[in-house]
Amino acid sequence: MSMSTQRPYLIRAIYQWLLDNHCTPYLLVNTNHEGVVVPEQYIRDARIVLNLAPDAISGLNMDNDWVSFSARFSGKAMDLFIPVIAIQAIYGKENNEGMFFPEEEPPTPPPASTEPTKSVTKITSGKPSLKLVK
Repeated sequence: MSMSTQRPYLIRAIYQWLLDNHCTPYLLVNTNHEGVVVPEQYIRDARIVLNLAPDAISGLNMDNDWVSFSARFSGKAMDLFIPVIAIQAIYGKENNEGMFFPEEEPPTPPPASTEPTKSVTKITSGKPSLKLVK
């Protein structure tokens, strides 16, 4: 039986645990993953640390695929979108307690096919027709 990844469930649990313990939840994000939408000027070495304290953000949504919320950067509101796979850690600012996840590389496109291409012959008779594939 194939099970879904634990990561989104653990992120939600650690987030709540940090709040219950009066810590400021920080999220460490690998910005190399496709779909990450964060303010680029704050990215350092393909990483960004985001403050998820309830008084620092609004509209927090954590589902099994994405974490999204709105935050202000230099006074300008921005909507952030983070694929769960891009989250490397969630931890407390005050004590670094939390959970760090093994880094997963962004998916790479599959290599070009080395199979020979199939020959397609077009039969024309002036009428609509089908293509013959050999």
